[in-house]
Amino acid sequence: MLKISHADDQVNDTMGRMSSRANPLLSARLGYLLKHAQLRLNELTTAALAPFDLNGRELAVLVVLAGHEPASQQQAAERLGVDRTTMVALVDTLQAKGFVARQPSAGDRRKNVVALTEHGRDTLTRAVQASDEAERRFLAPLDHSASKQLKAALLAVIQPDG
Repeated sequence: MLKISHADDQVNDTMGRMSSRANPLLSARLGYLLKHAQLRLNELTTAALAPFDLNGRELAVLVVLAGHEPASQQQAAERLGVDRTTMVALVDTLQAKGFVARQPSAGDRRKNVVALTEHGRDTLTRAVQASDEAERRFLAPLDHSASKQLKAALLAVIQPDG
């Protein structure tokens, strides 16, 4: 198990302050709960990904590219639901770190495709493992069945049309 004691202390401190200040009416609000759950998960994930010089958004780009290699920046942006300008900045950063490379498309020389480098593929494997461990730590208060139900319920909410 990945042990990041400093991050644990930060999360416990943040969550402790949040729960001690939480008004019962406020803590019953879904938006409040989702926001603070996301903040806690983000803290754990940020600490887990730091050794790989990645953040959560960059990891998401690598995951999308790995599943659909090679892909144009526009295709990757659509899959992630981000605008083209944001995707260009993310790919620029990942390219500067040596995780991805741009190359002309074989089918259309006017467009570039983005592919993972060997370093990017290796880092992705290890970073996904670290991110998965952070997620397990986040979900630790729930049993396996409740974790699966939470994920399924969130997926149903964000993809209501199936």
